[in-house]
Amino acid sequence: MPDQDLRLQYLKVWLDEQLPILFNAQGWGAVPPATLTAASSDASFRRYFRWEGGGRSLVVMDAPPPQENCKPFVEIAQMLAKSGINVPQIYAEDLPRGFLLLNDLGKKTYLDVIDDANADQLFADAIDALLAFQQLPMDAPLPSYDVALLRRELELFPEWYVRRHLGIEFDAQQLALWQRASDLLIDSALAQPKVLVHRDYMPRNLMISEPNPGVLDFQDAVYGPVTYDITCLFKDAFLSWPQARVREWQHGYWVRAGQLGIPVQADFEAFLRASDLMGVQRHLKVIGIFARICHRDGKPRYLADVPRFFAYIEAVLAERAELDDLAELLASLRQPAEVGV
Repeated sequence: MPDQDLRLQYLKVWLDEQLPILFNAQGWGAVPPATLTAASSDASFRRYFRWEGGGRSLVVMDAPPPQENCKPFVEIAQMLAKSGINVPQIYAEDLPRGFLLLNDLGKKTYLDVIDDANADQLFADAIDALLAFQQLPMDAPLPSYDVALLRRELELFPEWYVRRHLGIEFDAQQLALWQRASDLLIDSALAQPKVLVHRDYMPRNLMISEPNPGVLDFQDAVYGPVTYDITCLFKDAFLSWPQARVREWQHGYWVRAGQLGIPVQADFEAFLRASDLMGVQRHLKVIGIFARICHRDGKPRYLADVPRFFAYIEAVLAERAELDDLAELLASLRQPAEVGV
């Protein structure tokens, strides 16, 4: 895009100004010849570039205002680093223009390398980092996962997936089913003990790094339900695990969290129920977001992962009779238009 190309030119000028300052401060000598290549982009407007030269590697974030705001990233990174969590070190920042210069936590995400053989060890490391995250005192000026935020997230599903993607308007009965299901999910989330919540704690945002993992994409952190991040870790957009194995990992987390004084539910079955319902809330939100990314932002590839989230939801619906209203609603959406989900 032309405006992105213009931003890239501005970013390069800014980088040329910052690198001599950084190299001097770190005692690294003269700035060597280097390359700047695209590192990754995501579902937001943020882009990442990798600067490589003289055996060193740095990452540059381009987060264009007003769509993105780097300030929470900077503040939360500083907070998490104090607890020993491996987050990007911020070498230079230009918040008004949305530029950050960061250390490089590595080129491989969990998603790139995780498999049946290494999953136990990788998830053990991820849980260690999550437990450190959840032990932080809740004294930073972060928002809470309150009724308004939970409902706003849930409403992405009828607004973007049902109405915009499927072309269906809820009738009175469907609306009543949706309201009852939404209220149940919100009440369950609000009843949970609160901790610091990353909100997107999944393999794509965890880097193979030293110490492991490197944690990214934490700028939307809030204070909210204790089961949120651990549920997110195992019910990912891009890969799925057998239910029995997930239960083992969940149980291991639950035991350790309790030992560390993290306020998980005292009964494991209560923890599982809270996790299942929290997952359904998140899955509905994500389906809505993926539809929005397709129809508003012109990125249809995310829709390919929608069936995975419906599969997560269906697995919970089969076990949780209290979600029968949601089961009835989803069935009604499939039948009239013969739409497969």
